[in-house]
Amino acid sequence: MTSLAHQLKRLALPQNDSNLLSQRVVASVLFDPKDAASMDRSTFYALGCTGLEELMGIDPAFSEFQETLFSQASLTLERSVQSKEVNKKLDKSISLFLTRLSPYFLLKPALKCIEWLIHRFHIQLYNQDSLIACVLPYHETKVFVRVIQLLKIEDPTHKWHWLHGLQKPGVPLARGTLLTHCYKDLGFMDFICSVVTDSVKAYSGFVRDGNCPQLRVIFSFYASTIVSALDAVEKITNSIIAKLLPFVQLGLKSNLLDYVAATYMIVCQMAVKVVMEAQLVDSLTVQLCKSLSRMAQLSREGLSCIIVLLQNQKEGIVGPKAFGYLCAIPTLVSTLQSIATVHDISPLLRYLLPHLIHSVMTQDGWFLSIGFQLLIKESNLLYDSLNPGRFIVTSELNGIVQLIKCYFIKSVLFLVFILECFFFYFFYRYPCALDVALENHVKKMSSDHEKTVLHQFISLTMSCGKYQILPDSDTSLMLSLNHPLASVRNMAVDYLKEILTSEHVCSVLKEAVRVLDDPRIIEGNPDLKAQISWEILPFLVLTNAAPKCVELQMASCVAETTLLSQHPLTHGWAKGKHSCCFTCLLIFEKRNLILISFWLCHLQVHLNEPTTLFKFLSLLWGYNSNLGDQLDCQVSAILQTQALYVGKALLCNQPIKTRNVLAAGSSPVVPSLLVCLCSGVCEVRRAAIAVLHSLSGVVSSPYYLLVENVLKSSEEIIADPSYFSQVSQSIIHAVLALYSFGKKGFSSCFCCISCLMLVCPAFLIIMPFVQPVLAILLPAVERLLEQCAPDSCTFLPDEAHLLQLLLSKFNEASAPLLVKDPRCLEVFIRALGTSAKPYPSMPGFQIIALEQITKPFFNALGDEKIQQKILSVLFDLLVGNKNPACAQAINSVFKAIAVDAELVANELMPVEKQKVTATVQQARRSKMQTRKTQDTSRAVSEENVVSWPRVTLILELLQHKKKLRRAECLVPALFNLLSRCLEPAAAEQENLEYTKQLILSCLLNVCQKLSPDGGPISKDVLEEDKFNVELVVQCVRMSDMPQTHHHALLLLGALAGIFPEKVLHNIMPIFTFMGSNIMRLDDTYSFQVINKTVQAVIPALIKANEGGSAQSEGNMETVVSHIVHVFVDALPHVPEHRRLPILSQLMNTLGPSRFLWVLMLLLFKQHVTQTSISATGAEKEAVVERDQDFWISVCCEFEVKEQLTSIIRILQYLMTLPQDKEEVKKEETVSDVIFSVEANSGKDLRHFKFLSISFMAQLLASDRFVGKVADCEDITESTLQTLLEEVLRYIHAVARCVEDNADKPTAKFWRALLSKSYDILDKVNSLLPMDSFIMVMRGLMGNQLASVRRKAMELLNNKLQQRTQWITVLLELIGVLLKIVGRSHGQVTAQEEEELAINRQTALYSLKLLCRNFGSGHQEPFVPVLKKAVELVADKDEEKNVMGSALLCVAEVTSTLKALAIPQLHSLMPAVLDTLKERKDLLNNEIYLLSAVTALQRVSETLPHFISPYLEDTISQVCITKRLTSCPQLSVRLSSLSTTLATKVPPRVLIPTITKCHCTMVDVQQNRLGPLMIILKEHITHMEKDQLNNHQSELTSFFLSALDFRAQHCQGDLKKTGEIEGCVIDCLLVMVMKLSEVTFRPLFFKLFDWSKMDGASKNRLLTFYRLADSIANKLKGLFVLFAGQLVKPISELLRQLNISHTDDDDDEDNVTKSSLLLQYVLDCLHKIFLYDTQRFLSKERADALLGPLVDQLENMLGGDEIYKTHITKHLVPCIAQFAVAMGDDSQWKVLNYQILLKTRHSSPKVRFSALVMLLELASKLRENYMVLLPETIPFLAELMEDECEEVEQQVQKVIHEMETILGEPLQSYF
Repeated sequence: MTSLAHQLKRLALPQNDSNLLSQRVVASVLFDPKDAASMDRSTFYALGCTGLEELMGIDPAFSEFQETLFSQASLTLERSVQSKEVNKKLDKSISLFLTRLSPYFLLKPALKCIEWLIHRFHIQLYNQDSLIACVLPYHETKVFVRVIQLLKIEDPTHKWHWLHGLQKPGVPLARGTLLTHCYKDLGFMDFICSVVTDSVKAYSGFVRDGNCPQLRVIFSFYASTIVSALDAVEKITNSIIAKLLPFVQLGLKSNLLDYVAATYMIVCQMAVKVVMEAQLVDSLTVQLCKSLSRMAQLSREGLSCIIVLLQNQKEGIVGPKAFGYLCAIPTLVSTLQSIATVHDISPLLRYLLPHLIHSVMTQDGWFLSIGFQLLIKESNLLYDSLNPGRFIVTSELNGIVQLIKCYFIKSVLFLVFILECFFFYFFYRYPCALDVALENHVKKMSSDHEKTVLHQFISLTMSCGKYQILPDSDTSLMLSLNHPLASVRNMAVDYLKEILTSEHVCSVLKEAVRVLDDPRIIEGNPDLKAQISWEILPFLVLTNAAPKCVELQMASCVAETTLLSQHPLTHGWAKGKHSCCFTCLLIFEKRNLILISFWLCHLQVHLNEPTTLFKFLSLLWGYNSNLGDQLDCQVSAILQTQALYVGKALLCNQPIKTRNVLAAGSSPVVPSLLVCLCSGVCEVRRAAIAVLHSLSGVVSSPYYLLVENVLKSSEEIIADPSYFSQVSQSIIHAVLALYSFGKKGFSSCFCCISCLMLVCPAFLIIMPFVQPVLAILLPAVERLLEQCAPDSCTFLPDEAHLLQLLLSKFNEASAPLLVKDPRCLEVFIRALGTSAKPYPSMPGFQIIALEQITKPFFNALGDEKIQQKILSVLFDLLVGNKNPACAQAINSVFKAIAVDAELVANELMPVEKQKVTATVQQARRSKMQTRKTQDTSRAVSEENVVSWPRVTLILELLQHKKKLRRAECLVPALFNLLSRCLEPAAAEQENLEYTKQLILSCLLNVCQKLSPDGGPISKDVLEEDKFNVELVVQCVRMSDMPQTHHHALLLLGALAGIFPEKVLHNIMPIFTFMGSNIMRLDDTYSFQVINKTVQAVIPALIKANEGGSAQSEGNMETVVSHIVHVFVDALPHVPEHRRLPILSQLMNTLGPSRFLWVLMLLLFKQHVTQTSISATGAEKEAVVERDQDFWISVCCEFEVKEQLTSIIRILQYLMTLPQDKEEVKKEETVSDVIFSVEANSGKDLRHFKFLSISFMAQLLASDRFVGKVADCEDITESTLQTLLEEVLRYIHAVARCVEDNADKPTAKFWRALLSKSYDILDKVNSLLPMDSFIMVMRGLMGNQLASVRRKAMELLNNKLQQRTQWITVLLELIGVLLKIVGRSHGQVTAQEEEELAINRQTALYSLKLLCRNFGSGHQEPFVPVLKKAVELVADKDEEKNVMGSALLCVAEVTSTLKALAIPQLHSLMPAVLDTLKERKDLLNNEIYLLSAVTALQRVSETLPHFISPYLEDTISQVCITKRLTSCPQLSVRLSSLSTTLATKVPPRVLIPTITKCHCTMVDVQQNRLGPLMIILKEHITHMEKDQLNNHQSELTSFFLSALDFRAQHCQGDLKKTGEIEGCVIDCLLVMVMKLSEVTFRPLFFKLFDWSKMDGASKNRLLTFYRLADSIANKLKGLFVLFAGQLVKPISELLRQLNISHTDDDDDEDNVTKSSLLLQYVLDCLHKIFLYDTQRFLSKERADALLGPLVDQLENMLGGDEIYKTHITKHLVPCIAQFAVAMGDDSQWKVLNYQILLKTRHSSPKVRFSALVMLLELASKLRENYMVLLPETIPFLAELMEDECEEVEQQVQKVIHEMETILGEPLQSYF
């Protein structure tokens, strides 16, 4: 590229980019560039707004761009024409948006937004840096490459040219390439760092607690890129450091944790890669420390960064300033300790320790506090982290010694206190290194004073271990202590005593205490203050009573400290430190109670009573065994042991009387000691045994024997902590054996057992509770229960636990005690009533007591009275208790125990009754007496009132009770309750429906228990009289609740199996109720109830009557019929989806083969008497169809044999019905139940019969029935034979009725019924074997009745349509059928003639079917059939319907016989053609006409080569008939005939015939030309190429003649002429499409010459250009090859047709023709331009056409309406496509200008049309019209002030549409 080119490139502006104006390729991220070019701006805007809304859903901060970049105004904003300020503001907004968008870049909404910005604001050109900054973090994705491909970076000097290599291959940017460019191009490194700062600024308002989740992607990219680049570069130069330092400083000062952390990583990488200057290292360290003081969350990371920095840089270059910030870090010590476990922190400690020591020694400000924390509290950290080989060096030791020198005089003891820990640690861990360091330092000392000071310091710090020389032995203290001579060792020990007791040591300690008490140390640090307080408290403990001892002096010093006076434990205590009344000193150290010292004398002073003293000691002994923590403290094992030994000492000194008191039963001493025997600490158990030995001699104690037995196992108890719990059982047995059960013995035994249970709760768990033991413990249980008062329930955890264990011992073993001891029963019942629950973690006492009532416990009671009592208590509890846990427990108890039903029955009876009434009669008697009493006294006795809530709860418990003995005992009580429920008074008082349901359910459960199989039960078990079925039925009737009905019906179903006779007397009320109530409910439960009732009751009913007399059998059928009647009556009210299952279940129960026919007849009766009456006339058919579908569904639920049996029974039943209404028998039978002739009218009777027969026909024809028959293999021939016989018998009976009622009004009914009966016969015949079928048909065809014969033939036809294969047998029927076809020669009535005609038609149809099925293989038998049919057709006197059937038969037989039919053509064709010529008959009988056409079509199709003599007449008749017919079927047949003629007849025969027909029709029969052309068109379509070439000249001549129709035969009817001409053109087009270019060219030019022959009228031109338009539409681009010759003629023709340039004043007809001609010319040109791909429009042709076309805007030919149509539909599309085809902007300008000139025409219509033309031109050229816009604007501006309002409005519309098309605002130009 030249220098000039470079300069032009730099000066080029993005807005001048040609691609911005080109719409062929559009930049896009989401779409292909070509696809994007086809999308308009509104689409991109909608896409962008959608993306922004989705982003707003993720981050609401994007809403601020809704009114800027994504506003409606942005649609029209073009930045290339905006000012610099506007673009600058726009760039700022885009940059901010892209920065905010970067974290979400990979999301689909973000790409949608970017797509809008690219399309509207061209950010890929104007905002490249911002766009790359947005996508750079995702450089390894394909989306990044897609964005890079949009950039124009081909120029090598471009900033981003290094990414150019990615554009073509489309591969992501490799990370290595990115890193290499980062350290090589520092500008790019600066760009990456700036991206971070810009992002931080953009999200500055969204930071929360140092976090901003949106920036994590940016920080991760920043850190990984910069760190990796620094690692990859070979040498970090000063330039790189200078570039990074400003951003490092910004990062360290930031308040974003992630930003700071990323900066730490960069600093570490810099420290590792390069050695920096001292000043820079110091500055970085200070900034790092500052950032740590602000961000404690990053303390570990920041300290690690400082360690890395100090580790890799020179030592000693960091100044003291950083130390101050380090000390301000709250978690410095703990963080360093954590880091030290993994890494070496010595570099930081080497810097930190000297400054720490210096700060502590200077004691200035808060450094002192920090120093103490580091040097005292966490000194181990420093020890473990120091490397003595590097740390203890001479230079550093010198610094420490200098500090010692400076501050020794001031406070040497303070210094010793601080540094003693260091040297003590060095002495033991690094002795050699310390010796070397000290030796080297001593060598450098010259002053004696310095040496003295150092020696004194070392002596103090090292405790004179190596360096203190003893004066008497001349050796060191350590050597003296290890000397072989005892005298020397004794002397060394004495010396140690002197040191320890010397005032010198005391003064050191006092000085240390004063230092620790300094307020400056503890100021602002409460944790340090608390720690120091707890550390100095132990110095208050004295072990030496000497007045001047060191301990006392030290304690006094500590007592005087401020810390001690402020401590909550010793607050104010120092004032009384000289008092002698200290009882004991307890120090709480972290909530652990530690006994420091006991002063026994002072104990005796304050606890002077032995009982009080030992109560205190007992508290200490047994406190750890408490379940609670009343004192909120813990007693350690040491304190417990000390207290035991103190107690032993005190016991030994007590007199025997006191010991008797202490060992009494009321004293806690022995129980507390026994508690200690279960301790897990061996020493505690040993001490407790020792104390028990002190009490072993107290014989008067109730615990004497217990203690003696325990002391026998002392060694085992001491050795094993669980031993005492294990042997407690044997101990108690021993105690029980030794004690007598006198009063005293009982008391002693009680004390021992109570004691054992108190101190050893495990004993209660393992002890087998014998009755004496429980009797002993009853007082304890009573006392504990007394504490359970609702308002004052105070229990200690141990007491609650004890009561829980005591109640748990009411078990099977102790159950007899409840019977023997009323007090024990009373206690247990009291426990059952105790609802107290003292602790949430422990169950209530009531629950515990209830859990003891188990099955073994209840059985062990034995006594029914006690069991009754407990049951009564349980039920009473259940009534009054509101605790769900208690109710659940009672439920579980009752379910588990085995109960005698009589006990429960007693609870169900009224209050005054104690036993169950024996029989129902007695219950009734009692009830009657009760009613009499009520009548007399008008009041109900309180004793006789039933507690319904209690009864209800008991019944609920009984619902799931399985373990119930003698369940039959409940029956009388339950029926008694049921009778009380039904009393009006009870019903009024309470809602007892639920109670009724429970009673019924319980009775059902009893029945199921007594009879699991549902059969009868023995009278010994339960008498029948005890079951009151009437009550159950009454319950059903009186209740309105469906659930009650369900329970009652289930019970009745169960009772039907047990007591069938009793239920049968009440069966009809049951089913009547079921039909009127339950069957109407739409729920599964109701459905199950119905099923179970049916299954239970009906089989029992049938079984009860089986094997009886015929009379009983008939009665049973009558009862069953009544039951079915109930179900049928209820059916309309049953939900639809429930009807079929209910009836199916009913029939399966009854037996479908026995009673299905009854159900179906009752359904028919219901339809006749109810459904059809309520339906209107329009609805009746739909109702019948709906009901029949349902009936079929019901029948198809059963087997085929059962259905056929039911049909037989129905037919038999119908035979029993009279013809009409007659007298009915008095005795009711099944027949009367089904359909009562007396109760219904004669019309209903006839309707019933007809419906029954119709249904049977429908059933036999239904798909479901036929499918079942196909799947059934066991249909017996006997069943079918019986069915056929019944059908024939019924047909015979109905036929008789037809004859009998021929003259009556019911004759029509009987004929219809007979027809339906034949339908049944037909359906039955389809089930018959073929042999039987033929035999039956032959017999029926010979029947005297014409209707019977016809029905037989119809049955045959049906069989033939099934294509049966028994050919030989069926062909024998041809003769019989021909006999029927022949006309009768006798005298017949008109009605008989009509029936005979129908039979003849039927016979012809049968022959037709026989020929269709068997004629192809057996042609000879059908030749007589053809002859007979031709005779019928030739007979003009024949009835037309018969002739029509004969014609159809001819058609079928001819197509089958083929050549055998040729001899009949001479008679057949003239007869058929003559038939078609009879117009009057044809128009009156479409079927006849259809038959004739069908016959002609089949003959033509079968013998096309033999019909040429009749071809012309055939074609003429086809053309005539097509014009006359309106029947769709006939039209199809005629079309088929036309196709047959067109495709089967050869061209040599057909084309001349068509030419003759055309010549005949063109003058007088013009309406037939259309169908004629259709035949020719189809013929040409099927012609082969060779045939077409052979006949082309003949066809050309024909078409030239046919096309001249407009010129020769128009006669003024233009519409008719247009139709005929269109048919000719369509036909010609078919031929044109089959021609090649070589053959078509001469044809086209011949037609062209034909149109302009001398003397040719305008009509030929009109025809030619119409033809040309059609050819152009078909050939499309190929027609352009032949259109060159048309340009000049068309140009001239356009001028001639433009009346604005000519003065011709033609008549109306010529004007119309001229308008049509202009229309066809314009349409032809439009298609030429539209399909032009060969540059047809050269400049010469364009110039020739441009002027005439544009001038047509002025052509008002034909008036306003025609002008408007020409302009909008023809001229405007033509000129617009003309412009597209030109493709030259210079020619566009000429065309546009010519159109613009028309806008100044005087006519407003022309101006309006010119505007329409301009708009269409702009829409076609789109962006290319921009070059024409400047010259267009002035013309539009003129028209905006046009005098015509329509023109002015159109101008506004054109401007608006142009803005939309061009995408530019135009209003500013006006």
